[in-house]
Amino acid sequence: MCGIVGAVSTRNIVPILVQGLQRLEYRGYDSCGVAVYAEGLRRARSTARVAELADQVAAERIEGGTGIAHTRWATHGAPAVHNAHPHFSHGPGEAAPSGPGRVAIVHNGIIENHDELRAALKAKGYRFSSQTDTEVIVHLLDSLYEGDLFEAVKAAVQQLHGAYAIAAFCKDEPHRVVGSRAGSPLVLGVGKDENFLASDAMALSGVTDQIVYLEEGDVVDLQLGRYWIVDRNHKPVQRPVKTVHAHSGAAELGPYRHFMQKEIFEQPRAIADTLEGVQNIMPELFGDGALSVFKQIDNVLILACGTSYYSGCTAKYWLEGIARIPTQVEIASEYRYRESVPNPRTLVVTISQSGETADTLAALRHARELGMEHSLTVCNVSTSAMVRECKLAYITRAGVEIGVASTKAFTTQLAGLFLLALTLAQLRGRLTESQEAEHLKAMRHLPAALSAVLALEPQVIGWAEQFATKENALFLGRGMHYPIALEGALKLKEISYIHAEAYPAGELKHGPLALVTSEMPVVTVAPNDALLEKLKSNMQEVRARGGVLYVLADADSRIESSEGVNVIRMPEHYGTLSPLLHVVPLQLLAYHTACARGTDVDKPRNLAKSVTVE
Repeated sequence: MCGIVGAVSTRNIVPILVQGLQRLEYRGYDSCGVAVYAEGLRRARSTARVAELADQVAAERIEGGTGIAHTRWATHGAPAVHNAHPHFSHGPGEAAPSGPGRVAIVHNGIIENHDELRAALKAKGYRFSSQTDTEVIVHLLDSLYEGDLFEAVKAAVQQLHGAYAIAAFCKDEPHRVVGSRAGSPLVLGVGKDENFLASDAMALSGVTDQIVYLEEGDVVDLQLGRYWIVDRNHKPVQRPVKTVHAHSGAAELGPYRHFMQKEIFEQPRAIADTLEGVQNIMPELFGDGALSVFKQIDNVLILACGTSYYSGCTAKYWLEGIARIPTQVEIASEYRYRESVPNPRTLVVTISQSGETADTLAALRHARELGMEHSLTVCNVSTSAMVRECKLAYITRAGVEIGVASTKAFTTQLAGLFLLALTLAQLRGRLTESQEAEHLKAMRHLPAALSAVLALEPQVIGWAEQFATKENALFLGRGMHYPIALEGALKLKEISYIHAEAYPAGELKHGPLALVTSEMPVVTVAPNDALLEKLKSNMQEVRARGGVLYVLADADSRIESSEGVNVIRMPEHYGTLSPLLHVVPLQLLAYHTACARGTDVDKPRNLAKSVTVE
């Protein structure tokens, strides 16, 4: 979601700030801005792209050695310049709200008590020029400022309820930036005689590879050539400096039209990288101490959001079908707000691409508070909060995913979760040596199998041309392919803005069949499994009502194309791992439909890549 970059240096840091914002564009945003110290506070803000902000900064000759920058995804207040960050303070008796103030701030997150703070600050004479909760923080800082910004920030965060990562500087202390985080990521970049802040280490790629990951409640003070950190209790603390090579080359499109298309085609390599080094099934794949943890558990609770939730729903079939271990899958944002029955022998599994998903982190902490201490994450970012807070981890190696609609992160999550199912099955005596060998053989073949599926792209384009004229679509699946239908529907609505629903095919006659007409395309995931004959009956129900079917069938499923029945044949039947293959044509269908409709594929409206607010 929102992105932060800040710096203190003796050189002009505006190019670094702007470049950092460009590297964070993939997270999604609707406005951007930069502020620096230049004999006072100067800023530029825009509701256009960062490239336009760069032109504005150059035209206005904004330069300085201390500054902050931001990409905003709107929560409080519409996407408009007056709501864009950075915000300036305007105390009683100061210049008009449009003029330069004393303190500048950028903020990620949501301040839940902003209404109360706003009322108190207005009573003191502070004037507000935006609808954002962020402006409350900058006025609060101004009201607490007594010549030391570090002390003002420490005092201010004690009054903030909610999630935040902030970076601020003051015109009275021109070589200082102060940051703090709670519930939203923030990292410190250590340079030579200069220091940096960012919401993601990628923003600092090429500037510094010396990264400090700030912990919950930390406040950090950046000055020229030095920095210090205090924890949530304001006690001085040392955080380890890690060498992080945040690869920015992933932001290069190469021969592809969009990052989403590139990332769909990167899946064979991503799966190969994720499974690299997996020679045998063993608990150690999930970290030191995994054997002890796995022996203590008798059920699994999966917590996730969005696409990651659907990967968890797929994993439930594997965990219960292969490992015979009871598994519950919960939407993270719902789990933490309901009464549940905790079991200390539960393995709590979180799934997240970024490892910073606010709802999933909060659900993990809630589970821990309920006494469920055994935790594991399947995550794509090894340095993320999710990995740091879970006892065990399986790091997928999808690489940076730029497109908002997740693709390669999803399939690599499935690969990691399948390994978890096999590992628990082995420990529970449910996996013979021959079965293990067959499963490993199938996993090693996945990159080649995925490449064969990607070769179906021309046929999928033909479907997409027909879908582009529709406004509604229905997706059907059975068993472990029902979550794949859900994921296909999500992809289509995310980027093409076509309303799409997914159902277990057996539920058709319980309501959804009323929607079926010739204008409602029905996508059916039809692998040649034990449920195929049942699924064929469901397909006949659609045809009898004039519905048009689009069927992803295995080569040996004996489903033929005919009037109203469009069939794409998968290269081979892939058994238990077929969800990883069947989702790929659905990704391609969503992508090419969106292209045909002319939408912003990589940055769909109203959405953000890394959801770091509730």
